[in-house]
Amino acid sequence: MNIDVLLGLQWGDEGKGKIVDVLAPHYSVIARFQGGPNAGHSLQFGDQKFVLHSIPSGIFHHGVTNIIGNGVVIDPTIFAEEGMELAQLGEPVAERLSIAKKAHLILPSHRIIDAATEASKGKEKIGSTLKGIGPAYMDKTGRNGLRVGDILSPDFLEKYSNLKNKHIEFLKQFDYAYNIEEYEPLWFQGVEYMKQFPVIDGEFALNDFLKNGQKVLAEGAQGSLLDIDFGSYPFVTSSTTICAGACTGLGVAPSRIGKVYGIFKAYCTRVGSGPFPTELHDATGAELREIGKEYGATTGRPRRTGWLDLVALKYSIMINGVSELIMMKADVLDTFDQIKVAVSYNREGVELAHYPYQIDNIVPVYQSFPGWKCDLSAITREEELPVEFLNYVQFIERETGVPITIISLGPDRAQTVLRNA
Repeated sequence: MNIDVLLGLQWGDEGKGKIVDVLAPHYSVIARFQGGPNAGHSLQFGDQKFVLHSIPSGIFHHGVTNIIGNGVVIDPTIFAEEGMELAQLGEPVAERLSIAKKAHLILPSHRIIDAATEASKGKEKIGSTLKGIGPAYMDKTGRNGLRVGDILSPDFLEKYSNLKNKHIEFLKQFDYAYNIEEYEPLWFQGVEYMKQFPVIDGEFALNDFLKNGQKVLAEGAQGSLLDIDFGSYPFVTSSTTICAGACTGLGVAPSRIGKVYGIFKAYCTRVGSGPFPTELHDATGAELREIGKEYGATTGRPRRTGWLDLVALKYSIMINGVSELIMMKADVLDTFDQIKVAVSYNREGVELAHYPYQIDNIVPVYQSFPGWKCDLSAITREEELPVEFLNYVQFIERETGVPITIISLGPDRAQTVLRNA
């Protein structure tokens, strides 16, 4: 049995949480493979909306095992808040969720380092969520980090104090006021809360699931254009957000990868700093933001908006080996007279068909399509979709060479069209 992978193809916020929830009944296991509480996966059932930060999006499904993989970084405070909120809603979280021993912990001092370093950059800020993600991954690669398995060690407090003291020394270079002690009580309560969950050797558990013929879906966070290696560096996250991250973040071999679901919005958004070739600074961009409710699920920050960037989308499809596309939030475009898609870039009179090393000083070259000018949100079957919308979908399929098999037309799990493209 292979492991299927679901990930974002843009700058995050594509709607991965909803689609994992839609697909979860077809899988035995949902496993998060990277990122941390900077991710916000939104799910909606009827009038209820949930935002998950660390817990996989299959948590609402009976009979589905959820695993937080070794590639994830976990803040015990945020994890405990999230878990207890779900438990209050009647979800048996501890029965459905396991945590890999090799996942790393975000300490209170990591969050302080994040805030201090971001403040020191002034106008060069990268747009960090200030959750301590980057510093935690720095300690991981610097071989200083604390892992989930360490919370069961008798010398855990000593390990914590040693790393905390290293951070205090590091912070002396900044003119930044802080008080670590105000964060520590809730953090240690969170550590105790985590002990009620199975802390497992994630790589063995996942490979056993596959060996026994059980279907596994790897859930990514953020988006491919925020990948530490292949994203719009340095305005990226600190982990491997592309398909390869499922291997390193869960402990499965590349030969085990099956389907790769690539999720994209019918337009583009971005939170924080960094280049964004199709960004709209006009009334159209503001309209996209308001109709699409484009505000960060984790930070609440307004998202930058723009037309679909086909050059960037093709790039993400290539580096991920995407086998099926999933289009999100097409209903946001219902009222527009004209829909645009960037099909290439122009830099100083030179046309660029491929995503370049540097994406500054670029002018997008657009192709326009007539809008469908009708409400898509209640449509549940492909044959009900207007021809103008299907033309838009089919154009993207031709250009990318990948079928769009799922179309989301609203936040609720029921607002989904499954296609045999």
